[in-house]
Amino acid sequence: MNSLLELRKRGQSVWLDYIRRDLIRNGELKRLIDDDGLRGVTSNPSIFEIAIDDSTEYDEALRAMFARNPNIEARELYDTLSIEDVRDATDILRPAYNESGGLDGFVSIEPPPQLTRDTKATIEEGQRLWRTVDRPNLMIKVVSTPEGVQAVEALIAAGVNVNITLMFSMAHYEAVAGAYIRGLKRCSAPEKIASVASFFVSRVDTQVDKALDTLGSPEALALRGKIAIANSKKVYQRFREIFAGDDFSALRKKGAHVQRPLWASTSTKNPRYRDVLYVEELIGPETVNTIPPATMKAFRDHGQVRGDMIQENLPEADAQLQALSKLGIDLNAIADKLQVDGVAAFASAYDRVLAALEKKQHKMQVAGTSR
Repeated sequence: MNSLLELRKRGQSVWLDYIRRDLIRNGELKRLIDDDGLRGVTSNPSIFEIAIDDSTEYDEALRAMFARNPNIEARELYDTLSIEDVRDATDILRPAYNESGGLDGFVSIEPPPQLTRDTKATIEEGQRLWRTVDRPNLMIKVVSTPEGVQAVEALIAAGVNVNITLMFSMAHYEAVAGAYIRGLKRCSAPEKIASVASFFVSRVDTQVDKALDTLGSPEALALRGKIAIANSKKVYQRFREIFAGDDFSALRKKGAHVQRPLWASTSTKNPRYRDVLYVEELIGPETVNTIPPATMKAFRDHGQVRGDMIQENLPEADAQLQALSKLGIDLNAIADKLQVDGVAAFASAYDRVLAALEKKQHKMQVAGTSR
């Protein structure tokens, strides 16, 4: 039995943390939907950078754009190519969107990361992308900085689906869930809105494990590889409290959907840990796991679905987080730094995409003049 299909039976949707043109056009995305029950796609500039720099799959489209406008800027190139890919992917996933009643079948696209600290610009760019892609199963990806949280509320109120990303702590999560509910209360058609709260997992263990290794005591070393899952379990508990509570009940009666937690960064970074650790341990209803291709392949091959693991061993998760605090390790401070570092990494990847496009443009122009 395909373990990926088992996840859907547990109420969890599998999304792919990967997008590029050949995946869409060679039939692989459709195969993943048909064979593995794939229900969505997320994207980021890093993947696009590799596709531009290390392949020829975008060359035909780039030559056509250069022929129309030899001086076209790299930002416009990226915008055009990424929108084309996302639009094509949403069309392929549209049946999943229709069949799920608007719960699944989504593809995410993000405003330039340099806008992360600018609420007004994020709102404007999010609305522009929403209008330009013009698909109901699009999500605008917004970073959960304080400025981004304000943008989330405004976009939800305007009827835009949002994927809020780079959350690492309970404080990050609660701010995002609150923005979603406030936005729905201002929205004229809350039943048409979908949103996910992308909570990052493995990066937490990467940073916490470094601090634990530095301490080196038996108590510290016993917590290695435990905190990211414990952190996620606590967030899931809070999700259930918020969306089963009075503040959401009136919206639920109007047909509004809960904002599902989406587990992100679920590839295993530490080779000492099981390669499907952050999939197996985060299974639960009304959740999404966005999985990179290698981890998806591994889970298909040997992943184990033992039940709703996200709701198992909750006292143990509490004890692990308390033990971490007693050791003097501040998880909130680590989470805030991870968010800052994540924003910087997104911005750096975006800059590298533009540089790769400029490099490709120069090569094509040189090749054209030498003929």
